[in-house]
Amino acid sequence: MAQPHRASAHAWLAISAVALCVVAPFLKLGIPSGHDFEFHFNSWIEVAEHWKQGIFYPRWAAMAHYGYGEARFIFYPPVSWTLGALLGTFLPWKLVPAAYIWLVLVLAGYAMFILARQYLPTKDAIFAAALYAANPYNLVIVYWRSALAELVVAAYLPLMLLLLLRADERDDGREVVIPLSLLVAAGWLTNLPAAVMMNYSLAVLGCVVALRGRSVRVLSYAAAPLVVGAMLAGFYLLPAFHQQKWVDIGQVLAPGVRPEDNFLFRKTEDLDHNRFNLLVTVVATFEIAATAAATLAARRSQSRKLWALLVAWSVLSVLLMLHPALPLWHFLPKLRFVQLPWRWLLCLGVPFALATTWSLRNGWARGLLCAAVLAVLALVWHGVQVPWWDNAADIKEMLDNQSDRIGNEGADEYVPIGADSYDVDRNAPLVHFDGEGSAQIVIHRWFAERREFLVKANAPGSLTVRLFNYPSWKVSINGRPAGTGRTPHTGLMTIPVAAGESLVEIEFAEGWDRMAGIVCSAIAALALWMSWIALRRSKGVRRMAESRWNDHRSRTASQST
Repeated sequence: MAQPHRASAHAWLAISAVALCVVAPFLKLGIPSGHDFEFHFNSWIEVAEHWKQGIFYPRWAAMAHYGYGEARFIFYPPVSWTLGALLGTFLPWKLVPAAYIWLVLVLAGYAMFILARQYLPTKDAIFAAALYAANPYNLVIVYWRSALAELVVAAYLPLMLLLLLRADERDDGREVVIPLSLLVAAGWLTNLPAAVMMNYSLAVLGCVVALRGRSVRVLSYAAAPLVVGAMLAGFYLLPAFHQQKWVDIGQVLAPGVRPEDNFLFRKTEDLDHNRFNLLVTVVATFEIAATAAATLAARRSQSRKLWALLVAWSVLSVLLMLHPALPLWHFLPKLRFVQLPWRWLLCLGVPFALATTWSLRNGWARGLLCAAVLAVLALVWHGVQVPWWDNAADIKEMLDNQSDRIGNEGADEYVPIGADSYDVDRNAPLVHFDGEGSAQIVIHRWFAERREFLVKANAPGSLTVRLFNYPSWKVSINGRPAGTGRTPHTGLMTIPVAAGESLVEIEFAEGWDRMAGIVCSAIAALALWMSWIALRRSKGVRRMAESRWNDHRSRTASQST
């Protein structure tokens, strides 16, 4: 048992060192502030603040849109913002992005090591793991995109492929349904575009395995996790699906982030968009060429099944990144919500790392490959788009904006329908009284999902709250439920009050959709638990039968002698 443990330790050390090299430039240049960095970092700070207020599962991002808020945590999956907030609880915030990226890259690399060591010698498996952790697209995510939730999914993909392979190799393929279901659920709870890619990848690869083995049973082992995994994530998916009609979710497919604007080699009228698309195209062209050459060189490998799956996954990923595939993006269910076709480079990273390791067995050849990766990175870094960087002062400013209630920009797609986040008054008071008379307003508490204040008015009037009106907000005045309205155009909450003293309480309440989602998740978890017990019992019965058969054969042999 010592040898496997030693190999795992060596893998951890090698992958950790490579991940450390990826984040080492942060020490001199600062923190990469890619497209999504502020969104993620502000989410982490917000979640940590929710926890301090006793809210374990946040729903409303109170500081988004400069204090008017948005329903971000209902729609954005919880894994990344939970991990970021957890790291921020123990580490200084300026170190959290580097720690997050380092940890995720290590997990992704080790997942690849678990897969690769089934088919490659230990040293080769370690190289594949290190290469996968620092593959070109992961580096684009780290330095330019800051798509920190999408990066986490890189740790799921090698395990998904490994489980599919085991489904066909084992006598009882049902054993992989449970871990595959957990992986699919993890995908939904991490990043929705990546989860859609996981689902389509699992479906296509499952069909390839079934066709090669002429086994419909294997296809069922790949199909069942698609359903069970979505059910496991039901506590998140069902409220997000039900409440999407309450927000401007169509903004996720606005010009610039639509599939038709983001195919490889695609140009639009936006010069900044074209520059970044050129960067991704250069990286993708290198990765596609390297993967194609490597899979071609490894076509006579010992594991034909793995080779076939790598080819199928590569073809799927490449085809969907090219403009002729546009009809598929409009026709296939939910595929358009991947938004950016070149996101399929995330999946291509698995064939890239495995195939190149398989075909390049010499140290000098692998050294040239690593040099080529660095050369491509340097080319796009200096020749196309220099990364954007934040320093310690920028991080402190974001922290201060949260603590001082200045807030941040927020995301357009999570703004309630009928609200205009660009036309709000950033200097407006928390509560404003409109009426013929006057009112004294005393704020008792102003938490993320609970607000309470006392109004003493000498005439009836209306309160305008610094808050977008969302259907989940429940208002009571002096302990009785009260109706609300909204301001024209900006969509702020308005509350009518009578003359006299009014204690106003505003609380974010869960609806039936959350409870239904929890029930859905519980049913799926119970089904998996019962399946696990049944599998253990069947294994026990099988072992007992084999033991009795061996004893019988031994007695028969003894009697014959």
